[in-house]
Amino acid sequence: MPQRTLLLISQVYPPDPAAVGRHMHDAAEEMVRRGWRVVVYTSRRGYADASQRYAARELLDGVEIRRLPLSSFGKSTLALRLLGQILFVAQAAIRGMFVRGLSTILVSTSPPMAGAAALWIRCFRRVPIKFWVMDLSVDQMIEAGLAKPNAITTRLLRSVYRWTLQNSQDVVALDRFMVQRIADSYGVDRGVHILPPWPHEDHLDRVAHADNPFRQRHHLHDKFVFMYSGNMGIGHPIGVLLEAAREMADDPQVMFVFIGDGHRRAEVEREIAERCPGNLMLLPYQPLEELCYSLSAADVHLVTMEDGGIGCFHPCKVYGAMAVSRPVLFAGPDPSHVTDLITRYMMGWRISSHDPSSAAEEMRRIAGLPAAELQAMGDRAGAAVSQDLSKTRLCQEFCDIVEKGAAGV
Repeated sequence: MPQRTLLLISQVYPPDPAAVGRHMHDAAEEMVRRGWRVVVYTSRRGYADASQRYAARELLDGVEIRRLPLSSFGKSTLALRLLGQILFVAQAAIRGMFVRGLSTILVSTSPPMAGAAALWIRCFRRVPIKFWVMDLSVDQMIEAGLAKPNAITTRLLRSVYRWTLQNSQDVVALDRFMVQRIADSYGVDRGVHILPPWPHEDHLDRVAHADNPFRQRHHLHDKFVFMYSGNMGIGHPIGVLLEAAREMADDPQVMFVFIGDGHRRAEVEREIAERCPGNLMLLPYQPLEELCYSLSAADVHLVTMEDGGIGCFHPCKVYGAMAVSRPVLFAGPDPSHVTDLITRYMMGWRISSHDPSSAAEEMRRIAGLPAAELQAMGDRAGAAVSQDLSKTRLCQEFCDIVEKGAAGV
């Protein structure tokens, strides 16, 4: 039988640090292991940092990567982001028509209109689409008041989502709330699977504080560290954490460490520039090979979510915290997928994202808990990853869905 070919369309892909790209590569690598030929169309420049330039063609872990020019101009303005996305989708749609031996198309929501390329290719090649819904960013922007529901751009993007959802053989959503929003907003309630994103626990061994070079390098050896590590996007409120840090400035033992990038990173930068707080640190994304040290440097990980984000996006930084056996403090709505995890595995706490004083009070209490109690919470989180949420298990289940019903060659 001729080798089957999977076409994967994603604007971000390693070595770009975006989490969507890393998960895409995990799936692509597993499909190669199963005997598939995997071709990836992605951007030649970094998504957040367009000055980053990658090789036009590369073979990585058996995956054939084709990086398209003029597909990313950075995130400095919305117009430049949209231009890069449109050019990327157009190039992927045209090139995808001629992929040899095409059997299946895998597309995600990076960029939001990526499904349009898959739909175009399907018209000519008659192969199934598998749609991995990492977020519903248009709905998120509407909820945040950043997009008008009846604006032309909004209606167009929602139409692309709807057409892709309705014409995909299988849809993978990340939690039960996202499944409900897909049903309510787009009228699709069949062929939708729930599968959370897996942590990269093969890079996330737990590192003891005493042996952690990250803590030593950043002078955290005697600190209780609350860490926010990951995307600081529009759906992740940062203000409640910054105000809590102000109220806790009198405690020299507590440090707030922010790692990552995104729309709200500017709030942290402004806080540091204006107040010069001694209990606040801001760092860029850490290399994958360094994540075990940076994530393990925390005593408690911070995860946030706007109330309107339910079903629109799925903060996956919680899984990184769990993989290094650290408890989680969640500032966001209840119920949500994070409170589901906290309740099920007894591995953290939930606070409101609108009450900084109560947040600071709860953080003082947590910082004063016995080390054994924190460790027990962390141990339960780590066990949950090993038993229920491992990369091996979830990636296998995901690729079973991708493989199902593939077109013949």
